[in-house]
Amino acid sequence: MSRTASQPDAPVTTGQPGALRRLTDRLTRSSHEIEAAELRRESSDLDGVVHIGDAPQRITVTVCGEVRSVTLRPREETPALDVEVWDGTESLHLVWLGRRRIAGIIPGVKIQATGRITTRRKVKTMFNPAYELIGRAGQAHG
Repeated sequence: MSRTASQPDAPVTTGQPGALRRLTDRLTRSSHEIEAAELRRESSDLDGVVHIGDAPQRITVTVCGEVRSVTLRPREETPALDVEVWDGTESLHLVWLGRRRIAGIIPGVKIQATGRITTRRKVKTMFNPAYELIGRAGQAHG
């Protein structure tokens, strides 16, 4: 059927989803997607912090995210504490050489770290960063 001048025009849209569409999207997103969006939003609110996925390499940057895992990498002479941090965009490994543990750094805590990112064995890594513990995931900073 062809369109004639007597038929009404299609509704004009602004390109933004309606309230029902936004509600449906929110209800059907996985908890992983919701958590990722929340972490991205929280780290965007902090001054000077860049998302891990956007961080340039070999330049001093500050990132913020949630600790996913803490692993002691035993070496014969020098141990290394490996902490995986995720900010909703990508993961980053924070590695402290010569440390077996750091008080307060446990899975679920939010951490802000400053240092230079490099890629080691196809994994983004920051060695011996300066850091600040922000709190548990989901808590407001302040």
